[in-house]
Parts: sequence; C-alpha cells; structure tokens
Amino acid sequence: MTQSLESTAGKFTAPLSLTTEAGEISPRRLALLKAIAESGSISGAAKAIGMTYKAAWDAVDAMNNLAGTLLVHAQHGGRGGGGAQLSDAGLKVVDDLVRLQALQNRFMEQLRAEGDLDKSLAMMRRLNMRSSARNVLLGTVDSVREGSVSSEVNLRLSGGDTLHAIVTRESAHDLALAPGREVQAIIKASWIILTLADETMRTSARNRLCGRVTRVVPGEVNAEVVLTLAGGNTLAVIITRQSLDELALTEGAEVCALIKASHIILGVTS
Repeated sequence: MTQSLESTAGKFTAPLSLTTEAGEISPRRLALLKAIAESGSISGAAKAIGMTYKAAWDAVDAMNNLAGTLLVHAQHGGRGGGGAQLSDAGLKVVDDLVRLQALQNRFMEQLRAEGDLDKSLAMMRRLNMRSSARNVLLGTVDSVREGSVSSEVNLRLSGGDTLHAIVTRESAHDLALAPGREVQAIIKASWIILTLADETMRTSARNRLCGRVTRVVPGEVNAEVVLTLAGGNTLAVIITRQSLDELALTEGAEVCALIKASHIILGVTS
C-alpha cells in the first residue's frame, strides 16, 4: 500500500510568515488568523491551535498593530457574549495563505514524483539539530543489551565505525531503542582522549576510533584537534596545549580517539 504524501513527506500548515514595515507575523499567528475565520471567536480559535486564551488575545492585538490595518474585529465576552470576525484585509490574508499552501503542496507532490523526497526531508530534519556538543554522529542501533539499571547500546555509524554507549534502562525505553532505530550519538570534545595510533596501552574505554588528523587549532592553554575516521566521520577533540606538544600532533598524524561508553549521549528524532 502506497503511503500518502501527507503521511510521508509532511504537510504544510502555516509555513509562511507575513512581513510588514513594522515587523513579522509568525506562522503561528497566521494559523490563529485562519482559525478565527473558521470559528468566529478568539477562544474557539485558541483551542483549535493549542494556544491560551490570553496569548490569543495578545496575538490578535499584535497582528492588528503590525499589519497597519485592522485584521480582526473582536470583543470580549460579556452578557451578550463575545465574538470575532476578520476584516476584508484579514480575509484577504487568509485567502492568500490558503492559496499559497495549495501551491506549496502541489510543489511537494511534484518533487516527490521526481525523486526520493522522503530521504531529503529526513536529512533536513537532522541538519536542523543544534547542540552545544561539538560532535553529533548519525548511527543505527545494532543491538541493545538490557541490565537491571543500565542498557548497553551498540551502534553502527554511517561510515561503518561502531560505538558502544551506556544509557539508563529507562532512557533506552523512553527513546524506544531497538535494532534498526536511527539515533544521534552526541559526544563533547573534552570527553575524548587522544592517543597515537601505534600506542598499545590497554584502557577501560570501550570505544577506540582511529583516523587521521586533518586540522589542528592550537591555543595558549588548550588545542582543538579534528580527525577524520576511517568511515569518513569527523571528531573534534579538545586537549591541553602540553598534550599537543608531547604527542607532536600535526596534520596527517595517525591517532585514535578513546571514548568511554558512559560519555556518549544518545538522541532520536521524534
């Protein structure tokens, strides 16, 4: 059975913003404007889009102010009850919004017919992820071994390297971690230990990822070392300037990154 465009590629609900000389009206406010036209009341529109009654009134005031003309005629409820209706200018905005959404959906349908749009959209969602950690790697769960308190999660990175992560059993359940599940492995640069590739010492770190140094940014106290792994992924590592000098790290050097399994944070796209 073929999935519909709406269920796979997504659906435009209010993707546009209205920019005026005084400022910008957010997509959420445009959705409120449309809901007011459909319900005829501020409270009904607020419930329809999941906004509080007060926030809806504030948004209506802001829209009327920003647009430079009255978009919504509204009155608070009283003995005669309250209500709201759009002015001709407000109706024109909603009409234009509906027509633009229809054009966008036709555009999405065309893109989907011409190629694999689902994969591109999934990639765009991942690219939108922001984190204070320097390293965010895409991987797929290979296996999960549950313990009474923690679970060991084994990942296969997009380039073929493997990672072992330790998370609480509760977190593994909350994230629905299971074989085949796509995850992001988040690793702070300061949590990684660097060794030379020919170093033979044994450590308690479960992860040993080897590669070549591709960039060194020395500082007075610390230094940033970026290495490219065999599978193509990159890792940014923060070490002391003294360690940089002692290891004589330069571009092209073969090194290995040691990472404790408990220092890997896992994230999923809901």
